[in-house]
Amino acid sequence: MPFVNIKKHYIAFGMLLFVLLFLFNSKPAFQCQFSQEPPAYLPTIYGITPTYSRLAQKADLTRLSQTLMLVKNFHWIIIEDSETKTKLVENLLKESGLKYTHLNVKTHKAKHSTASGVEQRNAALDWLKGHLNQIEDKKGVVYFMDDDNTYSLKVFDEMRKIKRVGVWPVGIVGGMRVEMPLVTDGKISGFNAVWKPFRPFPIDMAGFAINSTLFLDYPEAKFSRKVQSGFQESEILKYFTTKEAMEPLAEFCTKVYVWHTRTQHPSILNVKKLKHPPVPDDHIEV
Repeated sequence: MPFVNIKKHYIAFGMLLFVLLFLFNSKPAFQCQFSQEPPAYLPTIYGITPTYSRLAQKADLTRLSQTLMLVKNFHWIIIEDSETKTKLVENLLKESGLKYTHLNVKTHKAKHSTASGVEQRNAALDWLKGHLNQIEDKKGVVYFMDDDNTYSLKVFDEMRKIKRVGVWPVGIVGGMRVEMPLVTDGKISGFNAVWKPFRPFPIDMAGFAINSTLFLDYPEAKFSRKVQSGFQESEILKYFTTKEAMEPLAEFCTKVYVWHTRTQHPSILNVKKLKHPPVPDDHIEV
């Protein structure tokens, strides 16, 4: 056989061998699709946020909504403290792309009561119970969220582990760097709090979440105008748990994933008193 023909056979064999090796070591796209495992089930997180009109409201809600955009299977229940729903909140919710429910109820404070958000949170709970009664999958978690707090995405991962009531530390609250449950042998043995430590549950609203089905088991559970600020957490928790039955999350309450931050009250000049007032900006939503 001529040398040229032998060389061509070797080249052809080599190319065939290369193609076979490439095919055996490559995974076509369709194989990858069929080999993927189905996504894990994630219970719905119902975040309940009272809000009220103020200059920093849109800034606070924008910051919070853009955190919530990264949370899977989240339903935002936002309740305005107003006689009617405002366009500012309505537009922000529509533009967010989040799954949401927009409610409103005006606060009518009782004498000597300093608690805030009572009517708003109760309105959200009424909606939630009606909603859960109408859907098949009632599993979920209820989390009471202030609109100016700061939330790590990790806190939402933690609360999906809840069986009844889960708790974790909260940073920058109650005059402390961190207010937290104390854990002994895997159980809550006390609370590290200096502000009204005699409360039944000396814990911040951002420091716990509740299994949503419990609100169907205890439909009377709600907040009350008869208790003062700082006792609202104890008022709602008393329906569902005891200190010992609480579930310590965030690595047995050693990690801070939420902070009780507050937006500084903006200092705005009275432009009407300025010698050379700026161009009017009343037509711009801030």
